[in-house]
Amino acid sequence: MALGSRLRRLSEMITEEAADVYRLYNIEMQPKWFPVFYALSEGGPRTITEIAQEIGHSHPSVSKIVQEMVQQGYVKEKKGKDDGRKNFITLSPQGQQIQEKIQAQYDDVNAAVEKALEETQHNLWKALEEWEFLLAQKSLLRRVQEARHTREGNRVTIVDYTPQYQQAFRKLNEQWITTYFKMEETDYKSLDHPQEYILDKGGHIFIALYADAPVGACALIPMDATTFELAKMAVAPEMQGRHIGWLLGQTVFEKARALGATKLYLESNTILKPAIQLYHKLGFKKITGVPSPYERCNIQMEAVL
Repeated sequence: MALGSRLRRLSEMITEEAADVYRLYNIEMQPKWFPVFYALSEGGPRTITEIAQEIGHSHPSVSKIVQEMVQQGYVKEKKGKDDGRKNFITLSPQGQQIQEKIQAQYDDVNAAVEKALEETQHNLWKALEEWEFLLAQKSLLRRVQEARHTREGNRVTIVDYTPQYQQAFRKLNEQWITTYFKMEETDYKSLDHPQEYILDKGGHIFIALYADAPVGACALIPMDATTFELAKMAVAPEMQGRHIGWLLGQTVFEKARALGATKLYLESNTILKPAIQLYHKLGFKKITGVPSPYERCNIQMEAVL
């Protein structure tokens, strides 16, 4: 069962029991009113905004509860002395009577909860605090996205280029280039003739397969005895955001090290923000002064292996 449903069911169970507890002590109080009541009983006049911040409820929710408590006669509203635009909420005389009457209920409920905690293997308060902290650090949505990426990443395999992938290699790169820029002479040479312009010069090309379909590509091209260029990295638009670029990058790094390289070099454009973020994550840093054959290049980066 979904975590949210279990928590909601537990909350509903406790809320129903709370209503019975109030009746046991002859206190006419709806459980949903209690956080507002408790906040007002612990201090002086508060605005609805202050109450909402203190108890962690939304402003509309607190406003509705306050109106219900005003109708019941438990709280009253009054204009601020210094700022007449603000309404301040305080306990009414009837509310103050309940505050005195409810003390015995506080003691008994606290004792009952402490006893229940002693009978449990896992402390509910601490568990809730842990979950609240974890979700504040990284949302459930983000955790699900990461789990999805991991699962789908497990279906991705990186293989060496063969002639059967030539059209895919060209299409994947031409797609992103023409989306943001234009194809240049160097593009046509390497994409139309990868054997001659990349492989025969000691380079390598890697193809990412998802369910046996080519969805990504990346080339490793020698520049000198110890430096290789990471080039022609592309991922199909519908497959982006699934760590395929990261897997290709890792493969290129491993191959470069195996070939004895000490540096990796690349050229890109800062308009390609996801790509630049990936390169930083892989360990690339901006450098200057290297001539580029591409008009679209406005950033050069280097990674020390």
